[in-house]
Amino acid sequence: MLLLWPPLSSRAEIVKTGAQVLSEQGFLPLRGKQFALITNQSAMVGDTHLLALMEQKGVRPALIFSPEHGLKGNAEDGVKLADDASSPIPVKSLYGASRKPRPEDLEGIDLVVFDIQDAGARFYTYISTMGLAMQAAAQAGIPFLVLDRPNPLGGDYVAGFVREQIAGSFTSLYPIPQAHGLTVGELAGMIKGEAMLPDLDKLDLQVVRMQGWQREMRWPDTGLPWVATSPNLAAIESVLLYPGTGLLEGTGASEGRGSTRPFQIAGWPGIDAKALALRLNEEHLPGLHFEPLLFTPIRLPGISSAPKYRDREVAGVSIEITDYRKVMPVQTGVALLAALQAALPEKARPIFLRGGIDDMAGSPQMRKGLQAGETEAAIEARWTPGVKRFLEQRKPYLLY
Repeated sequence: MLLLWPPLSSRAEIVKTGAQVLSEQGFLPLRGKQFALITNQSAMVGDTHLLALMEQKGVRPALIFSPEHGLKGNAEDGVKLADDASSPIPVKSLYGASRKPRPEDLEGIDLVVFDIQDAGARFYTYISTMGLAMQAAAQAGIPFLVLDRPNPLGGDYVAGFVREQIAGSFTSLYPIPQAHGLTVGELAGMIKGEAMLPDLDKLDLQVVRMQGWQREMRWPDTGLPWVATSPNLAAIESVLLYPGTGLLEGTGASEGRGSTRPFQIAGWPGIDAKALALRLNEEHLPGLHFEPLLFTPIRLPGISSAPKYRDREVAGVSIEITDYRKVMPVQTGVALLAALQAALPEKARPIFLRGGIDDMAGSPQMRKGLQAGETEAAIEARWTPGVKRFLEQRKPYLLY
């Protein structure tokens, strides 16, 4: 079943990202400044990287900070990265010895600029990097400038538990829902305004807004090409499902790493793939169709060196997107978890919901609901009050 994209004639005009807007202004706010740039391979303007555009226009950062996966985005998840002093512009890793710029890194810096494409999920670590860098800039008395980019799921879809009942972590740093519906610029304003991290009250925070982006736009509506933000989010289909199917990373089930379709396929060895697909199709999840699938995760160096069930056959489903505008990834992830748990033999169920699911979900309520045999709808009812509070709380920070 094919992913249904809108015909070219009906697509919205190209959205201008904050980086493009700033480039068209000749990078005037950066001229004459010793600025640090937090970025990676996703900071594209058309087919040109932000750093190349800066070079063309005679602007150069004094220092580059890189997030998880590195400046080129080709390091696997969880791999600690060292600083790189060999490049013409020194590169400091924010996913190695430190996850936050150190005071000595910011000596002589008078502006910090952030330009990284986000995936729209609370547990995607680039937004944690942004907040910790904001904190470091505030503590050093340095302004912080965000070049805004679209949320690939749009600005209207918000779902999942607000992270309130568990301690914060690098993959669950803020009290926001699993899918928050904010751009990075909006989220930066909310992190500061709601004191989600200490010491931000005096931060001079600025955002270069996008032009042409509207809240109802999902990524295909923007007209922008998708650039892999990390090795396993190379395809927009994976991105549109990731805020939900990413939950499987906190379980014993395969989320499709070690294949060419991570987060688009899922399963467990030995279960009935046809029965799993049938159950999920009977739930009529919007914009989706499930096909039974047998797949074998393999070692993919630089993408997934040690996937779950490596070289072992896994039975599961392929998640086919039939209408990207209707997909509700968090609800889909929960429905998939419930169906997988029901398909497992009793002895495997404690292994299925092993460590990590609470951090990914932002609450133990999802795990407890699943263990009690609750449906996706019942678990969604648990998170709905928190989402309603969040939607009110975020209103002052919306830029579009």
